[in-house]
Amino acid sequence: MKQNQSGFTLIEIAIVLVIIGLLLGGVLKGQELINSAKVKNLATDFRNIPVYIYGYQDKFRALPGDDAGAVAHLGGTCTAATCVATGPATCNNGSAGPCVGNGVLDGNWNDAATTKNETVYFWQHVRLAGLAPGPTVLTDPTYFPTNAMGGSIGIQSGTSDNTKTPITDLSATPVAIRGTYIICSAGILGKFVKQLDLTMDDGNPATGSMMAGIATAAGTPMTAVALPGSATGTIIDDAATYTVCMGV
Repeated sequence: MKQNQSGFTLIEIAIVLVIIGLLLGGVLKGQELINSAKVKNLATDFRNIPVYIYGYQDKFRALPGDDAGAVAHLGGTCTAATCVATGPATCNNGSAGPCVGNGVLDGNWNDAATTKNETVYFWQHVRLAGLAPGPTVLTDPTYFPTNAMGGSIGIQSGTSDNTKTPITDLSATPVAIRGTYIICSAGILGKFVKQLDLTMDDGNPATGSMMAGIATAAGTPMTAVALPGSATGTIIDDAATYTVCMGV
C-alpha cells in the first residue's frame, strides 16, 4: 500500500525563518534601546549637577558645600556641627584652613562622609535648598548619590595640580583634566564609557573635558584609559568598569 509522508514545505520553513529573524531583531533592538537609555541616564547626572551649583549660587550667593552661611541660609536642622565642613587641614588651593567660604570645593570627589569635607557637604546643601532629592544626614547609608550602574557620583573643584586632580591624560607630561568643577561617576562599563564620551565630548576617554580611568582610592589620581589601537596607555575593555570624570 502507498504510504503518505507529511513535512514542512519550503514556504513554511521560509515563513518560520522570517519570524525567527524578526524576533531576534526585536530582541537586539530592545537591548540597544535599553543601553541607550542607560547612557542617557548617565549623561543626565553630569548635566544636572551644574544646575544644582548655579541654582544654589543664584539663591544664596555661595557655593554649596563651601557655604560659610549655610546655617542661616538653610535653617531647620542645619547647625554649625551638622552643615559646615571641618576639613581638610590644607585647602585645595594650597592655603591653610579653615577652607569654608573660599570659593573652592575642598576635598576629593570620593571622600567618605566621615571626612566632613566640602565635597561631602555639597550634597546636603543642595538637598536642603530643595534643588536635589536625597537624604541630608551624612550617616544615612544612601547619602551619596549613585548612577544607573549603581556606582557613586561626586564632585570636587578643578585643579592643575596632578596630585590633587581626579584624573590625568596620557601625555608624556600628564595634564590634569580641565574644568572649574570636576564631576565623577563610578562603576560604568567600558562600552557605556565610549558611548557616553561620544555623546558628551570628543569620543576619546583619554582626552578632552571627559576622561575615564580605573577607580582608585580617594586622593589618588587616575590615569586615563585609551581607545583600542592606541600605542600608549591601558586599553579600555568593554566588559570592565571605569570611573568617568567630566570638567564643567
